[in-house]
Amino acid sequence: MRKKSRAVLSQKIVLLIFAVALCTAVTYGQQTISIDGVDCDIHGSVHDDRPEYRLNEYKNRYSFPKKSDFMNGITLNQLISSDNEDQFSIDKAVILTGYVFNVKMGGVETCNCKTKDEFFRDTHIELTPDDEHTGPEYRIIVEVTPRIRAIMAAKNIDWSTETLKFELKGHKIKVAGWLFYDEEHKSQSSATNPTGERNWRASCWEIHPITYIKVLD
Repeated sequence: MRKKSRAVLSQKIVLLIFAVALCTAVTYGQQTISIDGVDCDIHGSVHDDRPEYRLNEYKNRYSFPKKSDFMNGITLNQLISSDNEDQFSIDKAVILTGYVFNVKMGGVETCNCKTKDEFFRDTHIELTPDDEHTGPEYRIIVEVTPRIRAIMAAKNIDWSTETLKFELKGHKIKVAGWLFYDEEHKSQSSATNPTGERNWRASCWEIHPITYIKVLD
């Protein structure tokens, strides 16, 4: 009975997130946006012969997952320990629950046409299992992107880095969004480079972009 109840609860959560997506899934011309006065499409500022060209298209997704897009049963701990880029599908979405160790602005990246403007840079949320396991080997990165931030702003919801840090850091949250494997960080992830002295994340797996956030405590 307990397993059945959990399954029913999980289905209700997916339906709730799907309902939010239906209310928000409006295309605001996000295929190409203006950054620093220049058109920046979903491939960013790289040529189509570069591997980042395809990766940036995934990073810059602006559609909200449908009910059928969600993979049930994927846990934060599975993403933390995974060194296999084929273990999960980046065409699927997930729901994760965890503790927010930190929230900070992402770096200057080609996916955002290398802008230094804070509004058009990603927000990195470092999600860990709890407040006692917060070292780099436990941190999964989940990201808010400029395109999703703009869609939420049109709904009067502030997903700026500053606001998210104030509202989320030190809290337990539930997040949903698209799975992504950021292979560019294999040398900086504990799962793929266990002895790395400069590791700052658990694995290359991310939610990127996030499409739903809820504070649980």
